Amino acid sequence: MASNDPVEEALGALRPLADGTAATAAGDGYEPIGQAVTRRLREAIIEGQLAPGTRIRQEAVAHHLGTSRIPVREALRALETEGLVVLVPHSGARVARLDFAELTELYRIREAIEPMAIAASAPLLSDEQLSELRELVEIVEHSFDDPLKWLEYDRLFHVKSYQAAPLPRVLEMVDRLWNTTQHYRRAYNNTLDADDIEIVRVEHRVILDALERRDGEDAESRQRSHIRRTRLTLTAHQEVFTT
Repeated sequence: MASNDPVEEALGALRPLADGTAATAAGDGYEPIGQAVTRRLREAIIEGQLAPGTRIRQEAVAHHLGTSRIPVREALRALETEGLVVLVPHSGARVARLDFAELTELYRIREAIEPMAIAASAPLLSDEQLSELRELVEIVEHSFDDPLKWLEYDRLFHVKSYQAAPLPRVLEMVDRLWNTTQHYRRAYNNTLDADDIEIVRVEHRVILDALERRDGEDAESRQRSHIRRTRLTLTAHQEVFTT
């Protein structure tokens, strides 16, 4: 009989083991149960199996995996730091909702600090780092139809474009902001049509060009425009936000 609990249905790819590890359905190895729970819940949220606002019951997850609530609780805390889950005292965990005011604030912060990071990074990137960025641009361009892959490699391209910046506190802030805006990035990906995808491709290419010329000022300008356009694109799709 099929489960009526969306969490249990989403966790169907995990098979609990007696030794406290979990195997993926594809049989591609083992991992600690806490990491397995975190990974599977993350995938279920990013892929849309667990919709914004869905309540995640610790009991359901623990029962399905045959484990205690402890690794489940740890997984939910980890997902909260990524901005994918909201923990409410005396209420439990829910998948984060898309909120227009939050989107606007977070992306305006990104527009302020990420251009600073790329401007500082551009002159200091090594040839090896630039080569890796070229490869990542190619991967991103071929992953728009795979949300998980796109989310991973688009983030990797941008984060690695900042990696040479001697600004450790700024880079820590950037990492937290990317975690917090993960569900907005997924929603953004779902709004793109063929013309939008071409614009993203061109934007990535001009950012890469500025980096290859080690032109921090141009990279800063291009990155600011790229983030702003993402914000404005989502702003135009009010249907994705909580009413």
